[in-house]
Amino acid sequence: MTAIPDQSAREIVAGVAAGAFSAGDIARAHLERIAADEPRVRAFAYLDEAQAIAAAEQGEGPLRGLPVAVKDIIDTADMPTAWGAPRLAGRRPRRDATLVARLKAAGAFVIGKAVTSQYALFVPGPTTNPRDVARTPGGSSSGSAAAVAAGFAAVALGTQTNGSVIRPASYCGVVSFKPSLGVLPRAGVLRHCTLVDHPGVFARDVEDVAFLVDALAGADAEDPASYDLSGSLQAAARDEAPPKLAWLFDPFTERAEPATRAALEAFASELALERLELVPEFAEAEAIMRVLMSAGFAQSLGDEIDAEGEAAAELLRATLRYGRGLTATEFVAALEKRNRLLALAKAQLAPFDAVLTFAAAGEAPLRTQGTGDPIFATLWSLMGAPAYSLPLLSGPNGLPIGVQAVAAPGADLRLTRAAAWLFRRFAS
Repeated sequence: MTAIPDQSAREIVAGVAAGAFSAGDIARAHLERIAADEPRVRAFAYLDEAQAIAAAEQGEGPLRGLPVAVKDIIDTADMPTAWGAPRLAGRRPRRDATLVARLKAAGAFVIGKAVTSQYALFVPGPTTNPRDVARTPGGSSSGSAAAVAAGFAAVALGTQTNGSVIRPASYCGVVSFKPSLGVLPRAGVLRHCTLVDHPGVFARDVEDVAFLVDALAGADAEDPASYDLSGSLQAAARDEAPPKLAWLFDPFTERAEPATRAALEAFASELALERLELVPEFAEAEAIMRVLMSAGFAQSLGDEIDAEGEAAAELLRATLRYGRGLTATEFVAALEKRNRLLALAKAQLAPFDAVLTFAAAGEAPLRTQGTGDPIFATLWSLMGAPAYSLPLLSGPNGLPIGVQAVAAPGADLRLTRAAAWLFRRFAS
């Protein structure tokens, strides 16, 4: 029998429902795995074994017994949520984020709070990559990706404003999904910029992603951008119909490592995919994202960084200075450019169920080199488009490289069908 921490989320929930094991058994098995390997991986900012077991045993609902690691910028009323900031250690939110409340209402339990980069930005936490501890797990959802890769939790919640769900999954060799903007509600999640902040999920296969998102998605009165999905992601993931695919090298291709470019090109050739050329205007995406993110950061977190004073990392202070220095005219100009790119993206992506591109520049860099370049997720975060990272390739050192599958905003069902089709056929 497969060890409990290596079972899928669907297998765990089915096993508990059938009486093969109890929710407490699930919690204890995962906690044993964590005790054995957490000193190496350091995925958690907060962990309380007794609390996790009690929460598992008390849960009732269709996800009973499912352990979930939750990024430490997503509020939990019964656990600290410190945003990765030493100054906020021990911060206790008054209530759960909507996503956490929905998890608990469905019977799942939070096994622990996963490490995030400081304020979910540039300053990494202590988490290592379970595939090679000398390398970064990526940022800022570092602990969430590492927890799933190490078998500490079947699934995890993360967030992405720029590249913080797609890139860590690529580096850690797991599946991640950043749904279209609005699919997952954001009330109770640390805000950077409402125009581009996205919750996302990590799992070991696409069907587990769909299983979790179906339970969490839906309109929330506290997030005006949120809305109800038009169907079931799980049903889409089980659809065996071959998808219509294309591949692209976007304007930032030169920032991918040569081995990564060669691997993706060979993969696309194997599938005989049509090549899609984005129009030149997409080269502006990085500059537009910098304006929107920095302005949002200054508005939402400026007071926190001011309170830290000189103790705040220079990268944080520099971002704050830039955001505060932007004029209203510059912000509106960036927003109008974003809207122009959004219209172009919808037109170019609409004919395809999925378009394949890079999830990251290459294998995970050494931790001493930072958390990696987010550029290959930037464009799709800016568009609010759905995106998967699928662990389908490997690099020269045998470490995973994700293939990013993207689709037009709102095409989450079509994209999930395509991602599941690819994962079944090509994941090792």
